[in-house]
Order: sequence, then C-alpha cells, then structure tokens
Amino acid sequence: MDDFFIYLGLGFDHITDPRGYDHILFVVALCAVYTLQQWRQVLILVTAFTIGHSITLALATLQFITYSTSLIELLIPITILITAITNFFFREPRTRTMLVADENQPGRVWRYALALGFGLIHGLGFSNYLRSLLGREADILQPLLAFNIGLELGQLLIVGLVLSVAFLVLEVLRGSRLRWVLAVSGIAAGMAISLILV
Repeated sequence: MDDFFIYLGLGFDHITDPRGYDHILFVVALCAVYTLQQWRQVLILVTAFTIGHSITLALATLQFITYSTSLIELLIPITILITAITNFFFREPRTRTMLVADENQPGRVWRYALALGFGLIHGLGFSNYLRSLLGREADILQPLLAFNIGLELGQLLIVGLVLSVAFLVLEVLRGSRLRWVLAVSGIAAGMAISLILV
C-alpha cells in the first residue's frame, strides 16, 4: 500500500510541478472560458480530458503502443495553442441566465471532443515520465492506477484554482469576462508558442 501512495504522490507532483508547466498551462487554457457557476460543464470537460489521457497513459506504459518522444513534446504545446486560439472566439452570454444554457448548446460538444483528443496526446507525455520511474518493475498496474489518480487530484487542484481566481476577478472585482478570457488565453498562447519554438 505504501507503493500506491508513493506513485499517487508522484502523479500529483508531476502535473503540479511548475517546472513542467506545459500540462498546467493546458488545463488553465481549457478552463479559461468557464466560471465557477459552470462547474458541471467543467466537470464534463475535465472528464473528457481524463478519459483521453488515461487511455494512452495505460497503453503506452504497458507498451501496447510506441511513439516518438520528440513528436509528443512538440504536440503538447500545439494542443495548448489550439485551445487558447479557440478561446479567442468566446462570446459572452448577454444575461446571467444564459450563462449555463449557452454552454449546453449542441455546438459546444466540440470542446469536449477536443479535450478528449488532446487528452490522448497528453497521456503519452505522462507515460514517458511514468515508464522512466517504473524501470523493470514487474507489477505496473497498481503504480499505473495510483499515478493516474495522482494526476487527477493535481488536475482538480489546478481547475479549482483557475475557477477560484476567475470568481475573484469576475464576481468580487467585477472584471469583464471577455477581457479575462482573452488575457488568460493570450498568455497561454504566448507561452505555448515559446515552447514550440524552443
């Protein structure tokens, strides 16, 4: 059981480590258009991303699929950039009652599909780190599960922080939602471009 908590901690640390900020940046860009009131939509979005990265994390860690590490390292900032660019087309609901209703429109399903697809790419990035930790360990199912749960806990922490800051800016300080989305997405896009060019 001690090993389970070790790998859980490693998963949590991996996604929340500021030195490996690419995954943090993706989650921030993914949540930038949402508010605390829209937690159900965020839950669906994060679940879609989780399903995607859980699939490829498991397949790659168990060595059912192989991939180019350098290609994945390029694709991850591209997913951040694409997500940030889609945020630039955000339209602020005209009234507060439209806030949740607007996000339930069928046209918004593409954001969930995008999160699922990009989750597949990020899962490969996670697996590279996990495989380096596992080495020649015989039983990798328990570490894989623990690491994935750790990732999810870290991801939920990031989502909670983003939505809390959005609440502070939009509800307490009465900031413009459109300016918030554009500012956060612009920063994410700029950082993603710098990662692509490195």
